[in-house]
Amino acid sequence: MKHIYTKEVKIIIKLAIPVILAQLAQTGITFVDTIMAGHYSAAALSGVAIGASIWLPTILFGQGLLSVLTPIIANLNGSAKREQIADHTRQGLVIASILSVLIMVFLYNSDKLIALRSSIDNPIDPEMVYVAVNFLRAIMWGVPGFLFYLVYRFQCEGLSNTKPAMFIMLIALIANIPINYVLIYGKFGLPEFGGVGCGITAAIIFWLMFILIKCFTLIASSQKDIKKTPFKALFNKTIIKRITLLGTPLALAYFFEVSLFAIIALMIAPLGKEAVSAHQITFTISSMTFAIPLSLGVATSIRVGYLLGKQKLQHAKQTAYISLSIALVCALTIAVILVLFKTFFIAWFTTDATIIAICMQLIILLAIYQLSDYLQVTASNVLRGYKDTKSILYITLVSYWIIGLPLGYMFALTDILVKPMGPAGFWIGIIAGLTFAAVLLICRMIYIQKQPADRILKQAAR
Repeated sequence: MKHIYTKEVKIIIKLAIPVILAQLAQTGITFVDTIMAGHYSAAALSGVAIGASIWLPTILFGQGLLSVLTPIIANLNGSAKREQIADHTRQGLVIASILSVLIMVFLYNSDKLIALRSSIDNPIDPEMVYVAVNFLRAIMWGVPGFLFYLVYRFQCEGLSNTKPAMFIMLIALIANIPINYVLIYGKFGLPEFGGVGCGITAAIIFWLMFILIKCFTLIASSQKDIKKTPFKALFNKTIIKRITLLGTPLALAYFFEVSLFAIIALMIAPLGKEAVSAHQITFTISSMTFAIPLSLGVATSIRVGYLLGKQKLQHAKQTAYISLSIALVCALTIAVILVLFKTFFIAWFTTDATIIAICMQLIILLAIYQLSDYLQVTASNVLRGYKDTKSILYITLVSYWIIGLPLGYMFALTDILVKPMGPAGFWIGIIAGLTFAAVLLICRMIYIQKQPADRILKQAAR
């Protein structure tokens, strides 16, 4: 038994490490944007913060919908049905194309969304709005490239090959820095775009990522059989329906989780540039730490999906609990690091004394946040491996929007419970919502695993 656990830990870690590095690199792009915009001006930083708070939930809706390709392909690979993988990838590209148009239209009209939070009594700084709107109108041109990249990334990950995304994201991170510098500060005769330059750079990088992963799938010897699968039809209604039905709950769950931060950023906006900047800095650090549970979750969903394809139910169950144990250890470790080195981390972003003072409070809350976040992300990815995606949607909706946001609002902006706490109040609400989500998701996981074997396998094969 000990040998089985040790072997499974090694497999999960082997799958997770490249995903962690890829996710850190992907988050590192936002990290670099925040640092470079912050050093350019407070308006650039806060504008990029507002823009990113709208961009992230929007694009993650698309990522959530397409992410179901990973467990689908893992299950097909485990059940020796590799001849069906290419058709799922092609239909993923069709869905990505439709999503791209919808997302681009939404982002272009983002000024109307931002205007909803501004009023005569509490206006949002016009310069901050200008940067946010034009940042979004620049980055929107990279949406198709990013979604096409995700389709091929999820194909590779479903085949238990997590390294391509790692190398591509590292290249993207390295390329992002000089391009950002040139466009933000207007070098080599180009205009000085300021914070908007971050959006232009991101669009360029997203297309680079797509080109690189497409080239990999064309030359990789491990995917030759998939590449040679005959093209059948541009639209396969059965596959599109399968991906959409399984992916939509995940897309909405992603959207509800990350849009919570978007709404919070908009609610904080009238409190001033310092409050918005402190929230964005804390959120950026949070995004970096989030790479670990997200990557562990991806590895878990790949492994669980593969084992269920092999009809190894007990093995899949053991993998779920091993992953939760790893998540708990990682969460405690990261929490301690955040508390001990909070001054060091904040110094990366700003030297403004007011922003630093707010961040010092928020970092402590971010450390507490880790435990619930790691457990809920891992549990939700276990459910993703079992193809139980609707429960993730319902739990996320209740936890974040019915518990987390109302509590955060009361703590942050009203005196109903305590004296208004500003950004810290919202983070307390987020912690409450995440804790509730973690408990419910783990309970749901236990319930699913107690179902009859034939029922579990039937659902996993959907």
